[in-house]
Order: sequence, then C-alpha cells, then structure tokens
Amino acid sequence: MSLLGEVRVERAYYHCRRCRAGHCPGDARLRLGDGALTAGAREAASLAGALGSFAEAAGKVLPKLAGLRLAESTVERAAEAAGADVGARLRRGETFGPAEPWAWPADANGGSCAYISVDATGVGMQGEGGAKAEGRMAYVGLIFAPGAGEGAGGARAGRARVAAGLEGLADLGERMRRQAGQVGIDGARRWVALTDGGAGLEGFIGVYFPRSECILDFYHAAEHLNGLAKALRPGDEEAAKALASSWCHALKHHGPAAALAALRGLDLRGRKREIKEAHRLLIGYIERNEHRMDYPRYQREGLLIGSGHVEAACKAVVGQRMKGNGMRWGEAGADAICHLRALFKSEKGQWDAYWAVAA
Repeated sequence: MSLLGEVRVERAYYHCRRCRAGHCPGDARLRLGDGALTAGAREAASLAGALGSFAEAAGKVLPKLAGLRLAESTVERAAEAAGADVGARLRRGETFGPAEPWAWPADANGGSCAYISVDATGVGMQGEGGAKAEGRMAYVGLIFAPGAGEGAGGARAGRARVAAGLEGLADLGERMRRQAGQVGIDGARRWVALTDGGAGLEGFIGVYFPRSECILDFYHAAEHLNGLAKALRPGDEEAAKALASSWCHALKHHGPAAALAALRGLDLRGRKREIKEAHRLLIGYIERNEHRMDYPRYQREGLLIGSGHVEAACKAVVGQRMKGNGMRWGEAGADAICHLRALFKSEKGQWDAYWAVAA
C-alpha cells in the first residue's frame, strides 16, 4: 500500500536451504520494511496514529487526508513499530539531523543560558485479559531555549528537544545528554535546571547535567503554602487566599528565610494535631529545598522560576494522546508512542530527520 494506492511489486526472493531463512534484497532499496506499506504510507500511518486514536486514524483521518484505507490494527502496528525504532536508535546513541548550536537566551548579565527540565506523569496500563493493571510513570525531559519575553534577553524564537519514555531516569538522562550536545549546550555559559519537588529529580540533574544550577519550581512551592493557609482558614476562602499570598510574596521577593520566619511566627496553640503536623512538614520542605529557592536572586538575574515548560510537555507528549477516558496501554506500546510523540513535539525538522533515515 502506497500513498497513491495499492501497487503490485515483483522482486527477487532468496532462500537459504541450510538455515531456512529468506529475504528480498530489493525491499531495503524500496524501504518496504517488514510490513505491506511503503515508506510514505508508513510515515502517514505513524503520524496519524501518534496524533490521535488508532481507530480515528484508520477510519477518519487517513481516508480523508491521504485516501489511505487501512485497518486499525495496521495503523497501530505501524505507529508502535516506528516509535520502538525511534527509541532503539536513540538508545544506541543516535541523534537525528545535523548538529546545530542554538542561540541560547541571555541572562540579565548577558551570559548565554541553557535550560533543562524533567518531570513524570502517570499512564494507565492494561494487564492480562484486558484487566486494569497498576499504572506506570512516563518520564518527560526537556532541553529548551525560551523564546523572547520568557526571560531577560530571550532568544528570537523558543526551541525545544523533548525526550520521553517508560524506561526510567537513567535511560532518559543518556538520551537527553546526547540531544543537548547536538544543540550546543556545552557552549552555553550557564545551565539552569527547573524541576518540581519530585523524588530523584535533583539527583538526576546532578548526574547528567552537573553544571546546572537547580531551581525549584516556584508554583510548586506556592501550592504547599496554599495548602497550609486553607487548613488554617477553613471555610474562609478570601482569608486563606490573603494569608497564602503574603507567604508567597515573602518567598518570591525576600527568599526562603523570610517565608520560614513568617511560618515559624504562627501561633498554633489550640490548633488540631493535623494542622500542627502540616505546619511541621511545610517548614521541613522549605528547609530541605532552601538551596534552590533563592527566587529574588533568580529574578534579578533574569532566570525562569517556573517549570511550566516541562509540565506543558507532559500534557502535549503523554496526556493528550495517552490519557483519554478508559485508555489503557501495554508497556511496549506506551513506551513506543512516548518516543514517537516526543519526536513530533520536538523542534521543527526532527520528525523529517528521523524519517529520512528510517528503514
């Protein structure tokens, strides 16, 4: 099946009597692969399957846009095979397209600044016989140069490389480091890593991007402050909001020491045990992360203080395609679609660079 319809191909087939294996050498030149799709039809099916459900891709998208009429299972096999191949190539150390150093944005002092971020999001999994199984975490990593207006002296246009998969942080780190090298991260004067408070993420940055200055997502910290304020002012939304706002202002403009002073100055006499425990935990949270919460300095230096870029990437790569109502995935299929979606959501040219070399 080609993009122009069904075609009949005749070519030589060679069979080994000893090992009983056979192959058609012409298939490699025609880039036919193992299936019955040409390279163009395989790319179209993979793209449609990456962007929406396999059923919609087969029944609506491909017939309308390309005149291709394929079974849902054919689209699924094509998309998952392409994603698995993307992942395998990346894990072997490949990158797609030529090396091209980015124009990194500048901080307030004029130094070039590269950004790294990583996060995780859950994926529903399917067990034996179609039963619901325990979910898995898909990790999403981002190398990016913010666009103009996102930080002091931003680049002309934002650029990003996305990596994703189910195989864990070590696997993600190796792939991110190679892609970062391809876009010239070593030439950036400064590396900045933005993460939320997720377990293991700061350690991950220390291993794979050791030059980075780690910044804890300000809005993640603000959520913790809001939680305690609501507990202290139950039933009074405005009072809780005002209290949380004062703490957040202290943290953002005066730093963690000021926020800790305000929290430690609270009079909790007569309060419930649960509130006292929440207060203790919040103080411990800020104390543990104080070294990456110097928001006044970060802002003076023109740095981003929120991890919204990687949170948006989690939604774009995983959430929009893989977390629909009732969706459950097999492990291999979920990992493959993560790779395919990450490739598509990376900067312009990455998708085409892969398909130029895809078998």
